[in-house]
Amino acid sequence: MTISSKLDEIHFKATENRWLRYFAVFNRIALAAGFLPAGFVKITGERFTSLSVNHPMGHYLEALHLTGYYYPFIGVLQVTAAILLLIPRTATLGAILYFPIILNICMLSFAVRFDGSLLSSPLMVLANLYLLCWDYDKLKFILPFNHPTILNDIPKPKVVSNKFPTIFVARVVAVIIILVLVITNVYDIMPRNTLSECKGQCKVSNNPKACNDFCDCIHKKGQSLEKCLDEYNMALQDTVRIK
Repeated sequence: MTISSKLDEIHFKATENRWLRYFAVFNRIALAAGFLPAGFVKITGERFTSLSVNHPMGHYLEALHLTGYYYPFIGVLQVTAAILLLIPRTATLGAILYFPIILNICMLSFAVRFDGSLLSSPLMVLANLYLLCWDYDKLKFILPFNHPTILNDIPKPKVVSNKFPTIFVARVVAVIIILVLVITNVYDIMPRNTLSECKGQCKVSNNPKACNDFCDCIHKKGQSLEKCLDEYNMALQDTVRIK
């Protein structure tokens, strides 16, 4: 059996399940709900968050806010993708348009360690990937391993299955738990959203002074995250040498 045939079989079995269909609808609504308010804020020209411009994400959003019509253009794309997802006939196009936007937000969140979307954005990427896989039958023709489908090989429609996908749900829950554990433990220090929140983590730090200096570097001096991290890591190395 070829890769294409195997994927066709997996996709066909998945789309037969009523619960997986509900999950696809849930993802469409959830993703649309994530982009509609964010998009409207940009369209109206308002600043997206109240973050200080000294914050790494604040730097980015302030610059983005000052880009003229490019800022509301992003909002239009977000709202368009959300609306397309809510319309069954255009849901596939909405998922395609949505993906590069949310992937960019996810990478940005990790790059600047932004609390606001550090967990939600990768979950949204996964939800978007699920929708793209759900529409595999429409997208498969652009894949390099696809082969022409013979009409007689197409499975005949069956009665929708009501069997609860226990294994699938368990895997989804496991992925979410693993993602939460990894994201919440992958960084030893975060800029947080405010100076007080940043310094709050210094109480349990191995080097409280280095941690406080890092927070001041971000929120008071407005230095780049990379520079503040370099100074923080150097302070930790000096502590180790002294010991």
